[in-house]
Amino acid sequence: MAIGHRDGPTEVVPVADVAPAVRERLTRPRPLLARLFPALAGRTAVMGILNVTPDSFSDGGRHAAPEAARAAAQAMAAAGADLIDIGAESTRPGAAPVDLATERARLAAVLPGLAGLAWSIDTRKAAVMGDALAAGAMLVNDVSALGHDPAALALVAASNAPVVLMHAQGDPQTMQQAPHYEDALFDVFDWLAVRIAICEAAGIARDRIIVDPGIGFGKTLDHNLALLRGLALFHDLGVPVLLGASRKQLISRMAGEVPPDERLPGSLALALHAAANAVQIVRVHDVAATVQALSVWHSATALR
Repeated sequence: MAIGHRDGPTEVVPVADVAPAVRERLTRPRPLLARLFPALAGRTAVMGILNVTPDSFSDGGRHAAPEAARAAAQAMAAAGADLIDIGAESTRPGAAPVDLATERARLAAVLPGLAGLAWSIDTRKAAVMGDALAAGAMLVNDVSALGHDPAALALVAASNAPVVLMHAQGDPQTMQQAPHYEDALFDVFDWLAVRIAICEAAGIARDRIIVDPGIGFGKTLDHNLALLRGLALFHDLGVPVLLGASRKQLISRMAGEVPPDERLPGSLALALHAAANAVQIVRVHDVAATVQALSVWHSATALR
């Protein structure tokens, strides 16, 4: 297995030579996955992205109307999404904050169309988290790792809901202006370890936590590449790992400038890279294509 070092390169170390405590963190079962996705059977889970916003970077405005949002949710479920992640505030680089009343109203408009579907809420606001959990959301996905709203930690702790803690440097309006790290991979890892400890102290058990390194959130291309190349390190946190890289700008930086809705090949490449690094959940726009690619990848690698 690959082991990284803050002061040196990554090296391949035989599993037998890894310290027992580290080996246990890396290999212990993640019971949260079985609770969320009982039919997963070891494959990578697919979280479909549904933005009910006018200004998200890839699909802004397409699903702002309640009827369009409901149709998109149903289509993603039919295409094989294990979970549909609904967001009513854009957090793209440069996005302005959305007031609470607007975000709540956007979400409320689509809730009637979600009956029978497995869905999660993508928000930074405790009140929106509460609305969504009361309406049947299975999980809270917060790009601020429960750090934006002072009430969020207590609300999630009391709810007993699972939560995705994502790393971001700065807020959406400023995060891409001058991101800086001493070592992007280890700085993000350490930051997530601290956020997990804060959540545990607030009453959120580790077995309710998922981590996301936050591709594109306060990171240059080099920072993103460091995270992608070191993805396996995040398993040392002992919790499931989620990767959200679908249609993001780094694809154009690596493969030539193309608009977001033409980045499917790059998005699939990153989803397969995530699967190869045992990432348990990928968050994507193109559900049907990703489900097919992962199905083929899992079948092919099982033949080894």
